[in-house]
Amino acid sequence: QVQLVESGGGLVQAGRSLTLSCAASRSISTITTMAWYRQAPGNERESVAFIINTGGTSYADSVKGRFTISRDNAKNMVYLQMNSLKPEDTAVYYCNGKIYSRAGVRTGDYWGQGTQVTVSS
Repeated sequence: QVQLVESGGGLVQAGRSLTLSCAASRSISTITTMAWYRQAPGNERESVAFIINTGGTSYADSVKGRFTISRDNAKNMVYLQMNSLKPEDTAVYYCNGKIYSRAGVRTGDYWGQGTQVTVSS
């Protein structure tokens, strides 16, 4: 089991930056993928970015070039640096961790409680 706690959300003007942090209750070095999702009112939860334990990353097209995900295994932390924020980035942002076995079977799926990000125009 691992508990994830997000922080860093808030109200920011369009064009500004914000950094979200996700603190894990134990080592994340064995967590295969760490990711950020978001959910805006009336919308389904969507993947924003993920990073695998070897360092590879992937981003949603809507945030590519503006957001950067990183992980610090030594500190059990995951970050989402968000630049050039837009009103459409307004959502609750969730930290997620998934563990996969060597056979590719998902054996763990953990979520934080979320942090609100509001971007004003």
